[in-house]
Amino acid sequence: MKLIFAIVQDDDSADLIDTLNEDGYRVTKLATTGGFMKEGNTTLIIGVDDEKVNHVLAKIEEVCRTREQVVVQAAPATIETGGFIPVPVEIEVGGATVFVIDVDKYIKI
Repeated sequence: MKLIFAIVQDDDSADLIDTLNEDGYRVTKLATTGGFMKEGNTTLIIGVDDEKVNHVLAKIEEVCRTREQVVVQAAPATIETGGFIPVPVEIEVGGATVFVIDVDKYIKI
């Protein structure tokens, strides 16, 4: 048995949970916060049999595609004024960070 931790963008979490539930997987959802953009993300915990890991990973890859997003970043206006001008910057968001861990023991009470 394996335990899959999938850290996904909030925008993708509901679709991924629905997709996994439709295929019979039970998912535990944790609200988490990312370090880079300080935006919310979701950590999903999924327990699966060894032979189903690749199927779950394929579903994660299918739903959690990377995409471009424009964010506003403050850039210094001038050294004299010390002000800041908002500058739009295009960044890549989405995708998933996934950890697959061996489970020594599984108990359902």
